[in-house]
Amino acid sequence: MRKSLKRRKIAVFMAAVVLVCAFPMTSYADNDRISDLEEEIKRRNQEKEQTENEINERKDEIGDLQETTEGLKGQLNNLNTNLTQVSNNLAELEQQILEKNLEIEITQEQLAEARETEEAQYAAMKKRIQFMYEKRDFVMMEMLFGAASFSDLLNRNDYIEQLAEYDREQLEIYQATRAEIEEKEAQLEAEKKELDELKVSVEAEQSRVAGLVSQTSGKISSYQNEIQATEAEMREYEKQLQEQKNSIAQLQKELEEERRLSQLASQSAWRDISEISFADGDKYLLANLIYCEAGNQPYEGQIAVGAVVMNRVMSSVFPDTVVGVIYQNKQFSPVASGRLALALAENHATEACYRAAEEAMSGRTTVGNCLFFRTPIEGLTGTQIGGHIFY
Repeated sequence: MRKSLKRRKIAVFMAAVVLVCAFPMTSYADNDRISDLEEEIKRRNQEKEQTENEINERKDEIGDLQETTEGLKGQLNNLNTNLTQVSNNLAELEQQILEKNLEIEITQEQLAEARETEEAQYAAMKKRIQFMYEKRDFVMMEMLFGAASFSDLLNRNDYIEQLAEYDREQLEIYQATRAEIEEKEAQLEAEKKELDELKVSVEAEQSRVAGLVSQTSGKISSYQNEIQATEAEMREYEKQLQEQKNSIAQLQKELEEERRLSQLASQSAWRDISEISFADGDKYLLANLIYCEAGNQPYEGQIAVGAVVMNRVMSSVFPDTVVGVIYQNKQFSPVASGRLALALAENHATEACYRAAEEAMSGRTTVGNCLFFRTPIEGLTGTQIGGHIFY
């Protein structure tokens, strides 16, 4: 009982002193595995090259789309300038038509006044002629007997003739004025008709240019959407490329580790289990390590963890004792985390862990000559038992 307690204290002390980081390696020292990794890296490099080509194609597409879009923007600027000019011309025409309508309205008023004046002059002249015709005898007698002298008679006759001549002249003047105003009205109507026709033409041009502006704007929007979609595709390809690079780097790392382990294995000499001398606390130490590493794993997996430790003890490239193997720098994570020290202090190992330790120390293995184990990761091959890959 004292010896057991003493051995237990020694084990706890060793665990507390030798605490260091422990991480299992991630490669399998196997030439087939090396070949598989090389083929996988080659395949993924080809995929990476395809992705890079896709990215370059997207960049070219974006460049072409941007160039087309810039050209369309230039066209749109020109069209907008033309549309502004056409709209200004249309506004100017509308103002000219408005002014022309006003001129026509004024001319029509003048024409109406001229016609009224002409009609009034014609009516007055008509009345005088009618009066003179109807009262001709009376007028002649009045002129004859009312004249103071022959000269006065002649003067009165001249006056009547002048009055008749005046009426004719005024009538001709009013008729000429009316004709002039009618001609002006006709000219204004003709000019207005030309302006109306020009307005129709300018409105059609305005509609055409506005349609082109809308069409070009739509094309620009469509190309911009296409650019955004292509950029999104390119970002996805860039993300995929980065993942491929990371994957290749991980595989390359595994390949280097495989090569290192392959070289290590080629340099390794193996002892038989019968050649190993165990210390008093080795089973206690190994059982608690098995508990920390595989306490929740199937019994076959617990034996496998013990077998990995024993394989290392038998290999010439690892320490030749159970204690040396378990506390080798950066090999078993429970050592670095302190879990093994706690397990040793309180003897957490179960009966199954002790039995697995005994079987491993007797030479039994469920994983052949594997020297490593870890939780499964993509691309890692080996013997899987429960939640561990042994290689």
